Amino acid sequence: MEQDYHHISVLLEESVAALDIKPNGVYVDCTFGGGGHSRAILSQLGKHGKLIAFDHDKDAWENAIDDPRFILVKENFQYIKRFLRLLGTQRVDGILADLGVSSFQFDTADRGFSIRFDAPLDMRMDDRLDKTAADVIRDYSADQLQKMFEVYGEVRNARTLAKTIVEQRKNGTIKTIEDFKNRIDSCIKGKPNRYLAQVFQALRIEVNDEIGVLSSFLEQTKSCLKPNGRLAIITFHSLEDRLVKKIMKQGTLEEIQTDAFGRRTEENPFTALKDVLPDEAELKENNRSRSARLRVAVYENNK
Repeated sequence: MEQDYHHISVLLEESVAALDIKPNGVYVDCTFGGGGHSRAILSQLGKHGKLIAFDHDKDAWENAIDDPRFILVKENFQYIKRFLRLLGTQRVDGILADLGVSSFQFDTADRGFSIRFDAPLDMRMDDRLDKTAADVIRDYSADQLQKMFEVYGEVRNARTLAKTIVEQRKNGTIKTIEDFKNRIDSCIKGKPNRYLAQVFQALRIEVNDEIGVLSSFLEQTKSCLKPNGRLAIITFHSLEDRLVKKIMKQGTLEEIQTDAFGRRTEENPFTALKDVLPDEAELKENNRSRSARLRVAVYENNK
């Protein structure tokens, strides 16, 4: 299976370098996938170092690395704090997360992520989840659909699209990608592939609760990093990047609490270090890196 899991790790050298790896340190790769980032981290660890990787996609589990320093947790990284505690490692030296959908997932037709294939409207990263994209299309109200497409896909005519879907449902359940594309054909504005990509992105984010998962994870990192530990996160769209930037800039996704004099009651434990985009060479080699952005911060709880 491993040789079939084709995926080029984006910003590989930059993200691993950002972790400032200590040979005997403990690190977390939150999005294992094909293992590109994990192998690069392991190559810099000594015999007493440790790497803990998370992935809830069973296809990725086939790529597990045979190395005594490596542990694969077959769960979503939203459970990072719980599993670090179970593994007896409450705080680590660095955490890396690549939030992109892998090339393998996009290119595997029956996963339902890509507009290029006809397949069931699934889009689950973890097939243990109950809700599929077809369920969302079938069950959500027009208002729910409109909000989803506006917020998660930045679809310009989200209201018209939502109304069209609700109307089309009267003609039978929408179960496949081609059926869905045909039913919303009248709504497509501008370049069809770009429009559909935005629509599919919104569905994928909703099905996998990607924003909720990311928000929970980001808040947990504060209690999972050692002093001077590094947090490195690669995002691929503005919704993700906004949250990552916010946690690094102000230390919380919640409203900042202040005292009677307007001073923060809790200091931001993070110091933002880097904001890195792919260079021309990487963009030329891997077109899918064009929307990637790496943000890096150091955890300084003694601030």
